[in-house]
Amino acid sequence: QVQLVASGGGSVESGGTLRLVCEISGVIPSVFSMAWFRYIPGYNREGVAGIFTDGTARYADFVEGRFTIAQDNAKSTLFLQMDNLKPEDTAMYYCAAGRVHKHRLLIHHDFGIWGQGIQVTVTA
Repeated sequence: QVQLVASGGGSVESGGTLRLVCEISGVIPSVFSMAWFRYIPGYNREGVAGIFTDGTARYADFVEGRFTIAQDNAKSTLFLQMDNLKPEDTAMYYCAAGRVHKHRLLIHHDFGIWGQGIQVTVTA
């Protein structure tokens, strides 16, 4: 059974940096894509960044080059490096895994395995 455990959230000032980490326990199928989503109260859950099995990455428009998604070589850990954070990035962040096509990496209902949410707060 695959489980995802996220860490690395916290509170930073605008312009600051955080690195989110998602540890994968169990054997994750090699055909699975992975992604980060976020939820802001009052809004729908939205895709932040996703990575396909061949390493192709996709980012939401609001990322604007500030975030980088990556996996370790063993594909046992997923990362989201977030630089130049803005107050509007404040949200609960989730990592997810699933058999998802590379063109749907930011579609949350395509992912079936989810980690627990971690809070990211960016103060002005």
